[in-house]
Amino acid sequence: MTYETIQLSIDGPVATIRLNRPGKLNAINATMLHELESALDSLERNDTVLVIVLHGNGRSFCAGFDLEVSVEKDRRGEQEWRSALEHDLSVIMRFWHCEKPTIASVHGYALAAGFELSLACDMTVCGESALFGEPEVRFGSSIVALLLPWYVNPKRARKMLLTGQDRITADEALQYGLVNEVVPDREVLSRSRSLARETALMDPDSVRLTKQAINRTYRIMGIDEALDAGLEASIEIETTETAIRREFNRILREQGFRAALRWREERLGNPGAST
Repeated sequence: MTYETIQLSIDGPVATIRLNRPGKLNAINATMLHELESALDSLERNDTVLVIVLHGNGRSFCAGFDLEVSVEKDRRGEQEWRSALEHDLSVIMRFWHCEKPTIASVHGYALAAGFELSLACDMTVCGESALFGEPEVRFGSSIVALLLPWYVNPKRARKMLLTGQDRITADEALQYGLVNEVVPDREVLSRSRSLARETALMDPDSVRLTKQAINRTYRIMGIDEALDAGLEASIEIETTETAIRREFNRILREQGFRAALRWREERLGNPGAST
């Protein structure tokens, strides 16, 4: 099958999905969401595929949702936002719920929904220069898949999410338990595939049932209810008009993404930074 925003390849028991909007740092749009669903549907039906690797083409893994597209669509009302955000969350969590092990292969930026995708995968390998974070509160937006509190302690989760941190380094991510391994940038994909092949040597039924048991543990702990509550908060944030969000979106619409990011950083007293 030919895709527009992703690439799919299969090498023996290992499938690799590459996010393929490098000019946009693999920012997620509606087409990518639907193509990720289609690719996962295909791979879950393919009995020869035992492990799935998620990678990004170009300079970064994924910079989150494409804000320019969101502004252009100009969603109206709670029902439109609810439908869109439910779909966003569902696609991200496909990697969590997939019966086959999923490995995020991260280099460059893994921000917002890109960060959430890496958390939703069973394992994450990242490059030395990778940067992680959830910057949504910086421009009045919301976190779709509130997975971070399940990985780090409450103080760390609050600081990262309430200050919109988007410069968590690879070493910090390893220390915090957000990734499994840090490798040289040039080795990220090869190491991810090596880990996938190692996993593929295990008994597939044992792996599948063990992953189900792990996920069941988190369900017992309340992860489904917590993510649903996070989704409700996301819907409320996205349907509440604020001065900061209105101005960010106006600049985004009229001057483009870089100008909006400059305004965001200057407002925060950080004029030299950009993502």
